[in-house]
Amino acid sequence: MKRLVSAMAAALVYAAPSQAQTLPADTIQALPEVRVIYQAEKLTPVTFLNLDGRALARKSVGQEPSFLLSETPSITAYSDAGSTQGYAYFRLRGIDQTRINTTLNGVPLNEPEDQGAYFSNYPDLLNSVSSIQIQRGVGTSQNGTASYGGSIQLFSASLRDSAHTTLGLGYGSFNSYRIFGEYASGLRNGKALYVRASELHSDGYKDRSANTSRSVFVSSGLFRNKTTWKLNILAGQQRNQLAWLGVPDSVLQRNRRANANSPAENDHFTQALVQLSNDWQPSAGSLVSTSVYYSALRGNYDFDFNNFIGLPSTSELYNYGFQSGWLGAFSTYTRRTQRLTWTSGVHASTYHRRHTGTERALGQLYRNTGRKPDLSAFSKLEAQVQRFTLFADVQLRYTAFRYEGSVPLPTLDWHFLNPKAGLSYAASPRTTLYYSVGRTSREPTRNDLFIGNDDLLADSTGAALVTTATPESVVDQELGVRHQTERWQLNLNAYYMAFRNEIVLNGQFGPNGLALTNKVESSRRTGLEATVRYQLTRQWAFSNNSAFSYSRIREQRESFEPILTPPLIVNQEVVYQAGRWTTALVGRYQSRSYIDFANSATVADYVLLNARVQYAHKGYQVSLFANNLTNTKYYNNGYVEADGTRKYFVQAPVNFYLNAQYTF
Repeated sequence: MKRLVSAMAAALVYAAPSQAQTLPADTIQALPEVRVIYQAEKLTPVTFLNLDGRALARKSVGQEPSFLLSETPSITAYSDAGSTQGYAYFRLRGIDQTRINTTLNGVPLNEPEDQGAYFSNYPDLLNSVSSIQIQRGVGTSQNGTASYGGSIQLFSASLRDSAHTTLGLGYGSFNSYRIFGEYASGLRNGKALYVRASELHSDGYKDRSANTSRSVFVSSGLFRNKTTWKLNILAGQQRNQLAWLGVPDSVLQRNRRANANSPAENDHFTQALVQLSNDWQPSAGSLVSTSVYYSALRGNYDFDFNNFIGLPSTSELYNYGFQSGWLGAFSTYTRRTQRLTWTSGVHASTYHRRHTGTERALGQLYRNTGRKPDLSAFSKLEAQVQRFTLFADVQLRYTAFRYEGSVPLPTLDWHFLNPKAGLSYAASPRTTLYYSVGRTSREPTRNDLFIGNDDLLADSTGAALVTTATPESVVDQELGVRHQTERWQLNLNAYYMAFRNEIVLNGQFGPNGLALTNKVESSRRTGLEATVRYQLTRQWAFSNNSAFSYSRIREQRESFEPILTPPLIVNQEVVYQAGRWTTALVGRYQSRSYIDFANSATVADYVLLNARVQYAHKGYQVSLFANNLTNTKYYNNGYVEADGTRKYFVQAPVNFYLNAQYTF
């Protein structure tokens, strides 16, 4: 913590304005602050959706980002606690988040070993985000783990925003609250500083499912005529009463707030990320962008094994600890002409995570370390030929897994070639048609390899007990149209994703409480997705984000639907704005989905209705959020135990949240 405070102090000194004088506009605006190196642009033939940070801020009151992302096509979300804080998870086109590439300013957030990106470790993150791009399908090349089902690119708060200070306080159901403060210096004398600090808490809807978390984000910048330097520091800490076990439906009928986890099970995690970036413009049409980053994580969680297997809890309690360090760097070169954009880049990182297992009475049971280097290079080209835009993108990636523990394991390594190509046609200035095809592959996670064990086991011969290290791959085809006028915005696309050796969640949990997976021979996911926005009048606006999918897994001549992949999702929002008042009504329909490979157990379909009312005057803003207005009793996740018991994750009934903030 002392190191973090020292780094923050250095950032403050670095960015503190020496004068109140502002440089001439032609000097300070020579380089745009946010680069679009990894983003898809207007004519890029991939399926994407841009979310404006200011619009997100009107909806964001500290919720886990998964819930706001679920308002876009093909994304589902659920939380352990049944509320919107603490651990929450999302799936894109039915693919879990360990297979979704997530970055912040180009820095990968997916932990290399388990490939998960944990927003909960950075609470209130969206409060410091200026924009988000969601790419569905393999998309464009990204840093870090493969963009297998898609990618989510986050971009931090703009340092070019006008100087301001914001103080906010919110309180709602389940003793949920958020307190935050934000300061932006604005751009002065070519320097800028942004600081945001937050504290959040919720008791959770479930019994004993509280979350208390804090986070700090600091960004400082130095802007010159042909170069920009930025230093970003993000740190978060959270404590949770665990609620990750599903609850039998028979128990939920008697007590919908029941928590299947033991009262003794808690966790505590701290994570920090530091990024130093530089943009240099050697000539009018070229740009070199370089970043160095370091991420550190430390934490542990309790595990009551007796409770897990259905026995009464005793004094026996296991604890699993993690400590990791992740150092990386990436650099890209972009050349733009009137009809050509060419970008090439490299990314390299080294990662290690130490795992320890202890028992309350016995002490340390094991200690092991996983190491994972990663090296990739890509080159992509967009060329305009009259109304056509030709797109090509190829990535070479190497990664390996090295294990140090009581059971020897030879180094596992993988080499990937991920090509993509596409074509878009500008039918008019307002309408673009596109088609793309791409292939990407990814390696199994540590949890996939170790069959859910945190410490590698050996078979009867002493050999390491691991599943096959064969990577999974997907060939993704996207066909779509984008149309935009002053009042209309329409994005409509179809997709066909064909998988080989896909690794899918099977709904079971391993001996350490980690989710288990199965490898299937082949599978496919197909569907239609639509985003429609219509500004009816100056006061009335409508938006719809919908998705229809048809997905099948084929294994040993059997064919069945993958779990947690609802065929139909509809999000409908109606917004009315009059003067200082804004009112919105949001409806969501999610069809049934299976929770087992036998396709015999389901999560039932449901309809949710949420609303918000906001009043803004000068620097004041007051918002009231009402969720699940019809008090629908629903589940949005579940699994089936080996004995056939169906267990579910209940979500909150009607609940409210009041938020107030003042900007000056």
